[in-house]
Amino acid sequence: MSPTGSRERGPVVLLAHGSRHSLGTASVERLRAAVDASWPAPVRAAYLDLNEPDLTAVACAIRASGHRRATVVPLLFTPAFHARTDAPATVAAARSASGVDLVLTDILGTPDALIPILGLAASDARIPVTGTLVLAAVGSSRPEANAAVVDLADRLTAVRQGPVEVGFATCEPRATDLLARPGVAGVLALFVGHGLLLDKIRAAAAEQGLQVSAPLEDLLAPLVVARAATVPDDHH
Repeated sequence: MSPTGSRERGPVVLLAHGSRHSLGTASVERLRAAVDASWPAPVRAAYLDLNEPDLTAVACAIRASGHRRATVVPLLFTPAFHARTDAPATVAAARSASGVDLVLTDILGTPDALIPILGLAASDARIPVTGTLVLAAVGSSRPEANAAVVDLADRLTAVRQGPVEVGFATCEPRATDLLARPGVAGVLALFVGHGLLLDKIRAAAAEQGLQVSAPLEDLLAPLVVARAATVPDDHH
């Protein structure tokens, strides 16, 4: 049996942002393969921008394979523009073009289930358990999106031996500015996969002799499965 307890589950599409980084799609593929290993129906990846295939192409392929319904899980941590506007519009367009009933789940978000995943990532990177940890995220022009990362940092602080400060790649406070501060032990990357923004943070950390955790990639599979399982079984 699958972890969802059902053989009636339909296909799942991981909806990623997309990246110009040469390893960006490989990161998403590692996550897709990990989800596919524990989901009883096909799991595919689609991109909002910069990479192919887009969601319409994937939805058309799903229809061609005989399915009429699929679950779309946005690989996004915060309720920023892509979550609030871009993903719903993309799903609506793909639904109309393909005729597939695409059900959009909530974003991955920053639930408590993410804390042990980040802990494992920090351990794998051999980041010291004491000292200040910089939680690095993309950042948004929307305060509520950034506040979700700050809240996650507060919860991380409660379970480790040192404080967790938030740094963003695209807005203040800049992660790269925090790295030169005394007492910083390492950088915890809140990124699904490799990207140019993460590379900049990694380069700045290297100048300070600091370790940066790898993008989360397949470690996120349990969160994706949990999101997909919130959609009722397809008994069509």
